Amino acid sequence: MTEAMEDQQPVDASPGRGLNRLLASTGVSIAGQGMVLAAVPLLAARLTSDPFQVSLTVAATYAAWLVVGLPAGALVDRWPRRITMVVADLSRAVIVGALAVAILTGVAQLWILVTSVFLLGVAGCFFDPAAQAALPLVVGRDQQRLATANGRIWSLDLLGRSLIGPPLGAALFALGASIPFFGNAVAFLVSAGLLVGLGQMAPATHAVAHPPVLRSAREGLRYLVRHGELRRLTIGMATFNFIYNVAFSTLVLFARDRLHVPEAWFGALLAASAAGGIVSGYLVPKLRRQFTARSIYAAGLLVQGCGWLLVFVAPNGWFAGISLALVGAASMAVTVLGGTARQRLTPDALLGRVSATTRVAGIGAAALGAIVGGLIADAQGLSGNLLTASVLAGASALLLVLRFGATPRGAGYESLDGPG
Repeated sequence: MTEAMEDQQPVDASPGRGLNRLLASTGVSIAGQGMVLAAVPLLAARLTSDPFQVSLTVAATYAAWLVVGLPAGALVDRWPRRITMVVADLSRAVIVGALAVAILTGVAQLWILVTSVFLLGVAGCFFDPAAQAALPLVVGRDQQRLATANGRIWSLDLLGRSLIGPPLGAALFALGASIPFFGNAVAFLVSAGLLVGLGQMAPATHAVAHPPVLRSAREGLRYLVRHGELRRLTIGMATFNFIYNVAFSTLVLFARDRLHVPEAWFGALLAASAAGGIVSGYLVPKLRRQFTARSIYAAGLLVQGCGWLLVFVAPNGWFAGISLALVGAASMAVTVLGGTARQRLTPDALLGRVSATTRVAGIGAAALGAIVGGLIADAQGLSGNLLTASVLAGASALLLVLRFGATPRGAGYESLDGPG
């Protein structure tokens, strides 16, 4: 495989009905996941007050990618993407529904919560690469259309995961701990129903004999490692995720014990990051014309570091919410930009594997960050990991600028459309 893609033609696909179904499925599914995003740490905090044990619930989602992420990507590249997404949604509905029953009947323990979160992550290992690989088949590979579609999808992701879902999930959790989990199960079922109407969207190599799964996974890994721009973007994304979770892993305890945020309002604190993220999702397709991807990664790291530092010095939950809005804006910028570049630079036959490999790197870094954050909080208190994340973010931004440079589009942004 070479880095160039001169012989790959853009997919001639309509952005209409298929994109609308993807957007509707994303909105419903993510709103349900957003409820659980607030409910999981709240439930963990009820089950234990140990910061490290609470951080395990954050790490469990990401740990799934380390176990099955690479082979899942290889399988996605040989399975019809619609069927893969539907089966993954149905599996997640069963898993989170079973957890809700355990909570309702009073048998839920921390290990059951961690196991359920891990299994949800396993299903996501199949859904997420399939969804990423399906998008260019729906809207084509034109960079502007891809950036716009990614911006809409990730804005919906933040809207549901941070703005609508968490406040609703926290409020429902206060009424009954099992309610947000039952709600998420219903959301996955609705999402699967919406996806049924999509075409099969089989990968380009569906009629070709496939090598063994592990060999196929290694092919995707080799392509990413040898592609300069994809490799650098992956390093930037992994660094961003690691630092983010160093701070976020025990945020629920910091909000409760230091900011004195009630359980029912923890979701509102998370929702603050969505406001910055949604604005960022609108601006990123415009910003990409002005700066390189690496410039925005450097700026994103710097903004993230400032955000966590402000959370540390926040006198109350309101000020912390404004600070988290900065973190959300930075996260959205690097997510949209990285996803668009990856879809543009990767052949369709490899897109599932490259997406999965990138997620393994990013989510593996996030899992490690969550564990490190828990250990730091155990050793230094709940403020220690926030300060550590701030310092690491600033240092990483400086290193990224010094190592790769941060130049205007005219001086090198075109590398996103060609060899790295």
